Amino acid sequence: MNKTISPSKSALQYGLLFGLIMIVEFAISYVFDIDPTTNKSYGVIVNILNFLLLPAGFIFLGVNNFKTKLNEGYVSFGESLKIGVTICIFAALLYAIFAAVFNMLVPEFTEEIIRKTRAVLIEQNPTMTTEQVDMAISWTRKFMSPALSIPVTIIMYAFLGLIYSLIIGAIAKNDRPQDYI
Repeated sequence: MNKTISPSKSALQYGLLFGLIMIVEFAISYVFDIDPTTNKSYGVIVNILNFLLLPAGFIFLGVNNFKTKLNEGYVSFGESLKIGVTICIFAALLYAIFAAVFNMLVPEFTEEIIRKTRAVLIEQNPTMTTEQVDMAISWTRKFMSPALSIPVTIIMYAFLGLIYSLIIGAIAKNDRPQDYI
């Protein structure tokens, strides 16, 4: 009888690495004062990395690691889904908690984002009334609060993990042959 190996062994290490990379990106942009609203190419690069390349890459690596090193060359479609979603949820949890703690420890960072958001809103929508701008800013503040930012980040990355895992799982799946008596 084959012993079962949990897909989380592979998923947690790649989720940790993915989360740490997102934290390093955040820290680099803060330390070097790189603003995605003024430096559009930086914002595009970070978004492509965080929402396309890194999740797909780490899910592929996690599924492949589980398949080749931990499970004798076999991975089911369900295991691929578990690995991919776990990687993304774990990375999102790490990043969201870091961002929430950072925003609490450095409140001037949050205020700078609010100030820049207000300026961009007024620049891009000169016909907006003061009340409309204030309402948009109040929604921005709500979504920056840890009570909303952490669950929204986790849900968003869980959905991305599900989509990429469906694709990668369909490609990488190699079911274990069944024993018939």
